[in-house]
Amino acid sequence: MRALRILLITVIVLGVLFVIVDRVAVHFAEGEAADRLKSSENLATTPDVSIDGFPFLTQVAGGELDQVEVGIKDYEAPTGTGGRTIRIDDMKADMKGVTFSGDYSSATAASATGTATIAYDELLKAAKSEPTRVGPAVSARVVGLSDGGNGKIKVQIDATVLGVKLPKPVSVLSSVTVQGDTVRVRADSLPDLGIDLAETAIRSITDFQQTIEQLPGGIRLDKVQAVQDGVEITVKGSNVRLAG
Repeated sequence: MRALRILLITVIVLGVLFVIVDRVAVHFAEGEAADRLKSSENLATTPDVSIDGFPFLTQVAGGELDQVEVGIKDYEAPTGTGGRTIRIDDMKADMKGVTFSGDYSSATAASATGTATIAYDELLKAAKSEPTRVGPAVSARVVGLSDGGNGKIKVQIDATVLGVKLPKPVSVLSSVTVQGDTVRVRADSLPDLGIDLAETAIRSITDFQQTIEQLPGGIRLDKVQAVQDGVEITVKGSNVRLAG
C-alpha cells in the first residue's frame, strides 16, 4: 500500500508539474505571437493572443494548434485613397488549424472568422460633409450617422434651399451592404427637401461607400450590419497569416 501511495503521489506531482510547464509555455508562446503580429502588421499596440486547447505542448509537437484567438483594439486599415486610413475597432478573430514553420518564425491559419466595428463618426468621413450643389440654388451635406434600427443606418442631411437653410436636418434610413472590399451605404428612399431634385443628384449626397483595402493577415470582408455603436463587420479568410 505504501508503494502504491508513493506511486500515486509521484504521478500527481508529475501531472501538476506538466500542467505548470504547459501553462508557462503557452503564456510565453502567446507573448511571442503577439509581438510578431504587432511587428508584421505595423500595429500601434500589442494585440491580445490566446492559444486555446490543452495540452499546448502536445499540439506544438504535432506541428499544429487547434485554435488561436486574436484581438486587436484599434486597427488603421488602408483605404487606397491618398494614404488615408479608416479606424476599425475591437477586431476579434478566431483562427483554426494554425501551423507554423520549423523555426517558429511564421504561422498560418487554415481558416479564420471574426468581427469588428466601424464607428459611425469614422464612417462619416467617407460621406460628403461639405456643402455640395444638388440642384439650382440647392446644396446639401451629410452631418451625422447613427443607428436607425432593424439593421439600418440613419443618415442626417443639412440642406440649404434657395438661400434658406432648413431649420433642422432631414433624415433618411439607409441600407448597408458589402461588395468585395467595399462597404456601401444606400438610402432606401430620397429625403424630402421641399423641392424636386434629380435622383442622381441627391443620391450623390445620401449614398456613399468606403473601401477597406487591407485587413490583418489577409482576411476579407464578408458581411456588414448597422448596430448601435456603428457598422459591425464580419470577416473571414483561409490561409490567414498569424505572423511572419
